[in-house]
Amino acid sequence: MNQVGIVGRLTKDPVTRVLNEGRVHTSFIVAISRNYKNQKGDVETDFVLCSTWGRPAHNVSKYCHKGSLVAVTGRLQSRHYDKDDGTRVYVTEVLGDQIRFLDRKKAIEETAHKQPVPESEEDFDFRPPGTEQVNI
Repeated sequence: MNQVGIVGRLTKDPVTRVLNEGRVHTSFIVAISRNYKNQKGDVETDFVLCSTWGRPAHNVSKYCHKGSLVAVTGRLQSRHYDKDDGTRVYVTEVLGDQIRFLDRKKAIEETAHKQPVPESEEDFDFRPPGTEQVNI
């Protein structure tokens, strides 16, 4: 079984890309504080790379920003790529199926007012402001 759930805050604004075929991908990093303190008395933090596709990706880019508190449920996914210098880089991330926004309702509503909400499904544009078109 490959299932994971995390709760934490975004370390920076989410990055959204719209692929040629219209698919939306959003990636973001979630900071998760550990439940204990180290020998110095500091709480350590883990930083987890997360990504999501489609409607959840659009909603994350629309309603979340640096510091937003979110709960991400999904699965772990590993991948790798080769850098220009020939070294192989391995990446493990949470592929989020469901994203819950845990901030106060007022904070979410203030963020939502930054972008117009489509009146119907036909008016729905998967490319929110600040996204880039990626040619693949």
